Amino acid sequence: MIKLENLPYPVLILGHLILAILTVTIPFLGYVTLYGMLGYFLIRIISNQDRGNEALLAACYFASYEVLLRMTDVLYFYEMIKYLVLIFMFIGIIFKGFSIKSLPYVIYLLLMVPSIVVASQNIPLGESLRKAVAFNLTGPFTLGVVAIYCYQRRIMVSQLDAILKLSVGPIAMLTMHLFLVTPDIQDVLTGTGSNFATSGGYGPNQVSTALGIGMFLCFARFLRVRNFWYNCIDIVLLIGMTYRAWVTFSRGGVYTAAMMIGVTILVLALFNRSQFRWAFLPKIAVMVIGLALTWGFTSLVTEGLIDKRYANQDAAGRAKEDLSTGRGELATLEFQAFIENPIVGIGAGQSKYYRAQRTGSLAASHNETSRLLSEHGVIGILSILILVFTPLIYRLSHRRNIYFYAFLIFWFATINHSAMRIAAPSFFYGLALLNVVPDKKKVKRSLGKWAKYPRLLQIKRQQEQKALA
Repeated sequence: MIKLENLPYPVLILGHLILAILTVTIPFLGYVTLYGMLGYFLIRIISNQDRGNEALLAACYFASYEVLLRMTDVLYFYEMIKYLVLIFMFIGIIFKGFSIKSLPYVIYLLLMVPSIVVASQNIPLGESLRKAVAFNLTGPFTLGVVAIYCYQRRIMVSQLDAILKLSVGPIAMLTMHLFLVTPDIQDVLTGTGSNFATSGGYGPNQVSTALGIGMFLCFARFLRVRNFWYNCIDIVLLIGMTYRAWVTFSRGGVYTAAMMIGVTILVLALFNRSQFRWAFLPKIAVMVIGLALTWGFTSLVTEGLIDKRYANQDAAGRAKEDLSTGRGELATLEFQAFIENPIVGIGAGQSKYYRAQRTGSLAASHNETSRLLSEHGVIGILSILILVFTPLIYRLSHRRNIYFYAFLIFWFATINHSAMRIAAPSFFYGLALLNVVPDKKKVKRSLGKWAKYPRLLQIKRQQEQKALA
């Protein structure tokens, strides 16, 4: 069976762009693509018994694909991708098991139980307990299972790069889809608020988040891949995704991508001090110039509204009082619920009903941290501590994953501006827990340099064997 991740990068991207055009022209092909890819990945995972981390490949692909699938309304049910990620992870765990050291995440999953019990006693008459709990806990539960699968799981650098390379495809599809279906920007801009029309008719926050993932992936490839034509493709995609993210007028995904890019540059600078200036600075300069020109074009197209948006101003140029665009008020109410019910909280899925009683609005939470406090109480604080400190402690002895901080920042930033509406923050959190090891071929080449020095060769071999263990 053809391994899509091994296709030449131009072929992979071109194929996805053609698919985007075809699915806009013939919407039924969206269903064919979704279920065709699902069948393809399931066959690969089961036939190879996840020996090549195929479950991780499939989960990453669909987590990157989710926003476009929701936008085009081809999913069998709204939360389908989260359940698919769970299925892939469970199959992988069945075939390859999991590390006993992932116990903190087992505890994290068990900590959800009390909130379900409390919710069963507090659910308003006529409301569905199953729907209320599933909507709020599917994301956290997915995170726990992905973390158990990924914790200390060995993966070679080339395998991780292949997974991230393939995941650029569906976000390139999303970008092309937005260029094809959205109306003229100037025709739909009426202010500096998040814009559904420029986001393909779907939630600007989620679209911005997905495009932010693509921005980071293209940046990572642009910086590390040494191929002129591949670099050209990545910088064009990066500029296209950034432009589409800016014109959603939703800032969360853009800020998150900027933080991920910044911390990755810092990590590479620290780990490659002698080579950084010559290897990376010219590329960073090209990227900065390209994005500066793109900002100028975006400002021109939006008649300066994008400048006001990022300056936190309204269309008239007046400063907005609430930088969080209403999220602060939602979080404040959830902290109030925590103060009133500090031990076990008000129950899973009950925040929106609590909010309705206080304000008359059924708005869902945008902040996973404050939601954990309000619905889980002190147990929620313990859950947050597990999620934050477990990977940081793990990092002390596993330093080869250069994207560790980027993945962790994406999870934390996203859940605090967009909660866990999509599967991406749950999944990319898990990638921070992988035990990334050098490719075996590179290890052999590295050891070959020390062949003339038997003692040093023995020491080097012991070090590499320890790294691969």
